Amino acid sequence: MNLKEIHIGQLIQIRVDEKEMEAARLCNYFKCTENELKKVYESEDISAALLLKWSKLLEYDFFRLYSQHLIFYSPPAIKNFQKSSDLKTSLPQFRKNIYTSEMIGFILEMINSGTKTKQQIITEYRIPKTTLYKWIEKYSSP
Repeated sequence: MNLKEIHIGQLIQIRVDEKEMEAARLCNYFKCTENELKKVYESEDISAALLLKWSKLLEYDFFRLYSQHLIFYSPPAIKNFQKSSDLKTSLPQFRKNIYTSEMIGFILEMINSGTKTKQQIITEYRIPKTTLYKWIEKYSSP
């Protein structure tokens, strides 16, 4: 899956089809018409509150798609003179990177198939060299 361009409406529709949910049930749950439901499927983006409802109903973390996008495509953090641990914030703090097993498998498959070289992976996805080599060592079949 290409996480560079996320069309959330299409992804929601795919999950609805996978779960074989009827439009009438969805309209009842969201208190909307079928035309409004179709507009959601055509939308490239939706509100966070609505996405949370979809995530719960369809039992799929649609927010993770955006998290993975940030990991792969956000620019590297600018180095400040102050350590990030010294910055005070009342917002929740998360781990720097969240590499799911799906992401690791996807990256290793690109290397194994010859689609991309190790250096291309390191450069394009900004994965530390040591992390990539640890994955290769850990997940490679003997």
